[in-house]
Amino acid sequence: MAISKAMRAALHTLSYAANIDVGRTYKVERVLRGLRTPLSPLYQLWDRRVERDGHEVRVRIYSPKKQTDSRLLLFFHGGGWVLESVDTYNSVCRSLARKTGCRVASVEYGLAPEHTFPEGLEDCYAAAREVYRHPELFGVRSQEITLIGDSAGGNLAAAVSLMARDRGEFTVAQQILIYPATYNDHSPHTRFDSVRENGTDYLLTAKRVSDYMELYAGGDPQKLNDPYFAPLLAADLSRQPRTLVITAQYDPLRDEGEAYARALRDAGNTVMLYRMPGALHGYFSLPMRFKLVRRTYDMIDHFLNGDSAHAG
Repeated sequence: MAISKAMRAALHTLSYAANIDVGRTYKVERVLRGLRTPLSPLYQLWDRRVERDGHEVRVRIYSPKKQTDSRLLLFFHGGGWVLESVDTYNSVCRSLARKTGCRVASVEYGLAPEHTFPEGLEDCYAAAREVYRHPELFGVRSQEITLIGDSAGGNLAAAVSLMARDRGEFTVAQQILIYPATYNDHSPHTRFDSVRENGTDYLLTAKRVSDYMELYAGGDPQKLNDPYFAPLLAADLSRQPRTLVITAQYDPLRDEGEAYARALRDAGNTVMLYRMPGALHGYFSLPMRFKLVRRTYDMIDHFLNGDSAHAG
């Protein structure tokens, strides 16, 4: 799906602004994003606390007025491991609860650079372990829990699934990865064409992805090669959950997300893959009036209800 010349010009301008050094601006960006997050009275939502190594991980539960599905979606938000929060993702999680009819649990993990890899991931893992060990607290069975995340949250969901298999503490049955970050190289020399094709003029730039990853790694280049940091590097992708991967056409992360889906499938896992035409990175946070958002919820519905007709 082509983008008009006027839209391309606007995207170019906005993408230029996005190339400002995240390391200098992340605190201001967090404040600005927090100003646009009013809570809604339409849903019951409350916070639970999970203990991990002497500190608490907050988990916010969203329950729609009309809960039509007994399952739980355990959600990890995006934001490059640096920005966003459960508060800024209120609208996304409310929509997710309403459109699926499921209860949604959103995890407040530690952000970089204050909490570098693997701190945020360990927060997500601790929350998932608590939920899977005590599903009755959330009114579900363990096999009715699905991990879901977008962008950096998709990365965290994939890493939690790998960790769960490796540590043997719980089993993840399903995961939904929305334009996930799965690789460690977003330079002009990367193996993925989408970084070169979509890495300058489509809001999320390749430079910004690299900046996020540097902050997440805490400047330690060795962390970049850890498969929990970049799941596509994992030597063994067997025994992973049934997976839905959704990518965006004009996203620098598009090809690595699709490569991860293929690698999971090659390792013997059940995978559905769909590329959203005309979409940019971050589109899932747009209002429901956008067709591509509604289409994404259709894909999620098909996946949750066992429909494989859209497998790619």
